[in-house]
Amino acid sequence: MPLTTAILVAAGRGVRMGAQTDKLFLTLGGQPVVAHAWRRFDQVAAIAEVILVIRPGMEETFKQLAAQCHFTKPFRFAHGGKERQDSVWNGLERLSARTEIVAIHDAARPCTSPELIQATIDAARQFGAAVAAQRVTDTIKHSDDGELIARHLDRSRLWSVQTPQTFRVEVIRRALALVREKNLQITDDTAACEWIGQPVKLVPSSSPNPKVTVPDDLPYIELLLKRLGASS
Repeated sequence: MPLTTAILVAAGRGVRMGAQTDKLFLTLGGQPVVAHAWRRFDQVAAIAEVILVIRPGMEETFKQLAAQCHFTKPFRFAHGGKERQDSVWNGLERLSARTEIVAIHDAARPCTSPELIQATIDAARQFGAAVAAQRVTDTIKHSDDGELIARHLDRSRLWSVQTPQTFRVEVIRRALALVREKNLQITDDTAACEWIGQPVKLVPSSSPNPKVTVPDDLPYIELLLKRLGASS
């Protein structure tokens, strides 16, 4: 029977948080950031297993976290690579041979709803690739030199993409293999799909789905988690 697997990318420290700070283990609502993100996928019935891409030597820490949080899905580990795309590739290498759909998620996004995760799974099954996204609401300008406005962009056609980014396994493997072959640098997995001409379905995120990036993000995200009932 085909499986749907989640890959949680949890190998980075988050340099913008400060040199000594591991942002994934900052406490929000009484639990680490990564625990909230992991729980979202543990709650989705369609997800059969979870692969955590982590730094070498962190295995026992994550095993203890799983036990403390009573997660029910089977999980295993892959090690992070030099760049995010390398970490994702390492996660793909750990997939079960029966995995048909893979949802790739930044472990620093703790507020993603199970409904949004499921929606990206359904869209990826239909279209081959899907991404959680929100329409851009600010007015956006383009600058050539970083100092002066060069042109106005039509925000009605602009989207801010997030995670999960969800794919048929053969699609994302083919896309990332080409990226690796050409030695390209990409900032997200959907960018790899552009190189093979794979359309990516936009899945609107109706509720906030922020990423923990800088210290000022924490109060807002903690408020969102409280609203979600995560602190209980």
